[in-house]
Amino acid sequence: MPLPKIAIVGRPNVGKSSLMNRLAGRKISIVDPTAGVTRDRVSTKIEIPNEGRDPDLAILIDTGGYGIQDSQQLTAEVEQQIAKGLADADLVMFVVDSQSGIVPLDKTVAKVLRTSAGDKPIILVANKVDADNLEPAAYDAMQLGFGEPVKVSATTKHNFGELYRALKRNIDFKQFDISEDHEDDSGVLVAVVGKRNAGKSTLVNALAGEERVIVSEKEGTTRDSVDVRCQIDSKIFTLIDTAGVRKTKSLAGDIEYYSQHRSLRSVRRADVCLLLIDSSVPISQVDHQLVNEINKHYRPTVVVINKWDLAEQEHTQEEYVEYLDDSLKGLTFAPIVFTSASNNEGMAEALALAMNLYEQANHRMGTSELNRAVEEIAKERGPSNRYGRHAKMYYATQTNVNPPTIVLFVNDADLFDRNYQQYVINRLRDTVPFSEVPIRLFVRGKDKMSAEQRKDIKAKG
Repeated sequence: MPLPKIAIVGRPNVGKSSLMNRLAGRKISIVDPTAGVTRDRVSTKIEIPNEGRDPDLAILIDTGGYGIQDSQQLTAEVEQQIAKGLADADLVMFVVDSQSGIVPLDKTVAKVLRTSAGDKPIILVANKVDADNLEPAAYDAMQLGFGEPVKVSATTKHNFGELYRALKRNIDFKQFDISEDHEDDSGVLVAVVGKRNAGKSTLVNALAGEERVIVSEKEGTTRDSVDVRCQIDSKIFTLIDTAGVRKTKSLAGDIEYYSQHRSLRSVRRADVCLLLIDSSVPISQVDHQLVNEINKHYRPTVVVINKWDLAEQEHTQEEYVEYLDDSLKGLTFAPIVFTSASNNEGMAEALALAMNLYEQANHRMGTSELNRAVEEIAKERGPSNRYGRHAKMYYATQTNVNPPTIVLFVNDADLFDRNYQQYVINRLRDTVPFSEVPIRLFVRGKDKMSAEQRKDIKAKG
């Protein structure tokens, strides 16, 4: 069986996201005093420590606050996501706020758990018990009917040892597949990025084959980056649904700032990006901002022209590609796919292209093959000679993958300006087997070479 799943459930603002971040040992969910920040299910793998042996592993699922009066009228969708989290879970952590005491909404959540959780074990967790002297107030939670609460503080990590022991008492780890190495079980990380309302969440749900994230026509529905793991045609992907990016000056408050920050961070940690372009509206400054971020981190990218069902009456695909080339610079080498996520059109092709780019980005080219290509480029057009010196290219080698990284050894790096380096990269695309992904090129002059490299060049004549 896969790893056990633990769902964190409770009313808004009891500290569910803080508890998740503390158990994960890093910031996974956005934490803010504003009620209703978490809407989708956010999950991550955690380690439950064992004295003297390897830790047990589990999947922790953070859910939205039950009963939240959402400003965008998404209460029903949030509660639907909570219900799906409960259905997936092997164990439930019912979190209450020990400082504010038990309120009617806590009792509503307790009633929902009694009817919806079935026979799954439920651990009552009284949060915000920051020290021993605050523990007595937590006993008020016993009226909910789930026994004595585990009294903890997500802020200070007070009494986390007891929480770990409670988790282990309620999960039979022996029945789960904890012996295998789950470090690489995320497969290919695919970040779905784009401006607001480009259709990212609809696309993620269509690719995953289930309503994994909330979809709404209202802008800013997705606030956190949500990892959705799925298996398609025997290949494993983790789709990262991200908040819509907007102009920095238009960000309203901390929540939007952190949402945008995590969207851009998702670009950095992804193996491949799906850049969604909303074909029903013109290319915007935000689209350019995302291209710059993608190029800055050399991320392989599929340009996904979404909502094509709304635009195809106005343009042919050839006309739109020409418009895109004129309007959006920087990704002319990236493959393009036309989709309609709402109609489930183009999904298989988008993922197939993402997988192909992943393989291209991880391809390592032989040194002799690479040098033949570089020699041909030099014959066609060498760098312009400056300062009375003649530019020479000695040899090239690929030093890394994802992105493919090529080091070109020359006599004087100053003779190889940025324009010529870009020319070399563009010409390499006609030869190398990674023509549709970013290529990183470094030029090293004799002064930057090691003694061994200079000796090698001298031996080659």
